[in-house]
Amino acid sequence: MADITHRGNPVHTSGKLPAVGSRAPDFRLTDAELKDVSLADFKGKKKLLNIFPSIDTPTCAMSTRKFNEYAAQHANAVIIMVSADLPFAQKRFCAAENTSNVKTLSMMRDRSFAKDYGMLLLDGLYQGITARAIVVIDENDNIIESAHPFFDRASLEMKEEWPWAIAPRGEIDRYF
Repeated sequence: MADITHRGNPVHTSGKLPAVGSRAPDFRLTDAELKDVSLADFKGKKKLLNIFPSIDTPTCAMSTRKFNEYAAQHANAVIIMVSADLPFAQKRFCAAENTSNVKTLSMMRDRSFAKDYGMLLLDGLYQGITARAIVVIDENDNIIESAHPFFDRASLEMKEEWPWAIAPRGEIDRYF
């Protein structure tokens, strides 16, 4: 379990993020067209997974917009937003926010992704969905970076810094 907090209260995850150097767990998630997508669909590409509870929360929405800006300038980066939201909500958000440079994927069909990546919340307000995390995966599907902040409301003051507060732009740039 990871030691994280939400609004100052401890919450528990199903495990820990995959270790740097380990093979990325495969996954089956659902895209905006209700098609199943797996890690193999991104074979040979570098990937950044931005894992979060819901695109309808301020911090998660902000991170999606920030990563969309980043992806627009890095054509070789596959930036994947993973949440428990239904694909319809993700698609609506992306259309309203013009975030076409990132790929949104949903855990709507099962929670195996959250369990395999150690981010399923076992208690607290968001029990049953994911904690926030960033995982960078190389073109051979090996984990090269991971972090799991669970920002409290006060962190919303960091709007210009997110997501670079936990994964500084220079650090992400070196992967893409």
